[in-house]
Amino acid sequence: MMAFLKNPFVYVFLVSMIPLIELRGAVPIGIGLGLPWQTTLVIAIIGNCLPIPFILLFVKAVLKWMRGCSVKLFSKVSNWMFDKAEKNRPKIEKYAAWGLFLFVAIPLPGTGAWTGALVASIFDMNKWKASLSIFGGVVTAGLIMTFGSELVKYVIGLF
Repeated sequence: MMAFLKNPFVYVFLVSMIPLIELRGAVPIGIGLGLPWQTTLVIAIIGNCLPIPFILLFVKAVLKWMRGCSVKLFSKVSNWMFDKAEKNRPKIEKYAAWGLFLFVAIPLPGTGAWTGALVASIFDMNKWKASLSIFGGVVTAGLIMTFGSELVKYVIGLF
């Protein structure tokens, strides 16, 4: 078990599964640890995409449960998410799969596979189309982060 935890690829994989950090944090960590960019990218993509089917299948039911929950924090969070989604419904439905792809692909804070899957679930988007859009977005974000991380590593190496 300890040898497993000493493998730096395990950290890349686990970090890529953390909401909000996801692949956007895992790729720079892997490259910073000196891991090959190709392997780092593949492992980060796999780790980032692994939770997506579960989110697409179950998050709406969890949010509905939270909405009716007696814990005020849960109901507030759930109501805020549904209200925010409804406010942005026209924009999201207009661009659908392409919009979801772009949302996930642009590596900014708050955008990513977890948030994209949450949006797709709330709007009852087709799960296969949403999965493909999210996967494409994750790969694109991964390529952007890999290029940026390698560029930073190169520039630092100049000094």
